[in-house]
Amino acid sequence: MAAFFCKLVPPRATFTADMSPVEADAMRRHARYWQDVIDRGVRVFALGLVMDPAGAFGIIVIEAADESVVRALTVQDPVITAVVGMRYEIHSMPRGVMHN
Repeated sequence: MAAFFCKLVPPRATFTADMSPVEADAMRRHARYWQDVIDRGVRVFALGLVMDPAGAFGIIVIEAADESVVRALTVQDPVITAVVGMRYEIHSMPRGVMHN
């Protein structure tokens, strides 16, 4: 298994302060989706909002067999399928140390 760092990039730096109702709904569905992924046994080591002064973004650190598994999960994320301008950057962590 390998570790991956996923950065959820919002459509604008002010996203957390000025989400539209459609965007807020997509974010609620996003949170439920990842909770379901975790409940199904996918190893997620960190998931949450990073309050960068330049603009907040989300992160997920996940363990998976390979990047295609991570990409399959992220493309099904409701915040992506809602087409509200969000996107993921996915980076492998070749020296990532994961433990329980």
